[in-house]
Amino acid sequence: MGMQRQLQCFFLVGTVFVTFFIIIFWEEIRDGTFSLHTASSQDLTHLKLRQAHRRHVIRELCSANSSLNFKEKLITFDQIPNKALDHLIVDDHHGVIYCFVPKVACTNWKRVMIVLSQNLKAPNGAPYLDPLDVPPVLSHEFWRLFGNFSRPLMNHKVKNYTKFLFVRDPFVRLISAFRNKFSKPDEYFYRTYGSTILQRYANISNPPDSAQEAFAAGIRLSFTHFIQYLLDPQTEKEKPFNEHWQQVYRLCHPCQIDYDFVGKLESLDEDTEHLLKILGLENIHFPPGHMDRTSVDWERDWFANLSIADRRKLYNLYETDFKLFEYEKPETLLDE
Repeated sequence: MGMQRQLQCFFLVGTVFVTFFIIIFWEEIRDGTFSLHTASSQDLTHLKLRQAHRRHVIRELCSANSSLNFKEKLITFDQIPNKALDHLIVDDHHGVIYCFVPKVACTNWKRVMIVLSQNLKAPNGAPYLDPLDVPPVLSHEFWRLFGNFSRPLMNHKVKNYTKFLFVRDPFVRLISAFRNKFSKPDEYFYRTYGSTILQRYANISNPPDSAQEAFAAGIRLSFTHFIQYLLDPQTEKEKPFNEHWQQVYRLCHPCQIDYDFVGKLESLDEDTEHLLKILGLENIHFPPGHMDRTSVDWERDWFANLSIADRRKLYNLYETDFKLFEYEKPETLLDE
């Protein structure tokens, strides 16, 4: 009898719990707050808080009394040269401005912006409807330069449109830029930068005329030579950094432009889904990224041949990006 009573008691308690959860479940269905939606709402709240935090950090560091000082911080939007605004891509139809940062999924975001604009026609004469259908090369050639607009029109768009950018760990972005532009033959980057770097920092007085010839002869630019080029004060005296290694704060001006959304490559899928929801564009399919993305775990190997002094100088060069976008200072690289 004792065992029977225990089973009856267990059954009764179980029935009460099941009844309780059925009632809760029904209430959520009736009220339109079924648990899957509740979980989704919690996720959305987390993503909103993440964005609020990222934007707050930027505003705090851009304030006049913050400890982060850089010469571009206190200028006004109208004091930014027109040419320095050409990384802003505008979709007037949806009221969206995207500041593209090379090596941070910018090709795919440009393809999305082409689909939104509906201004570029496919070979069949119809506008592109799927970002995957847009040839990557077209994504870099299509845009009217923002700096060509009148200042009043620029100010209007920047004030009223939804503005976003995506960023990435600064050191990892440098490695990615080097891999993409110098680890394989790229004639433009070899002639414009590579041959000069070889002469100045690799002691090759007469480098081959082309990247193909250089690679065939076994002459390759090293990552260390590339970093020496970046650290040399003469480099920027001659001409500005190329956009692939230019600091993000100098490309996108976050102290002058109040971005509504700051995405990160490290959370690309989540941030992209969140942003498309904000824009009401859930029907847009964002192209998948490359599976061989440069990893932060590779930093130690890439920086192995750099002196501690040069690593620290490089950090100082990109410190503003590290702090504005909350990337952890790589202490293990700087204090070995």
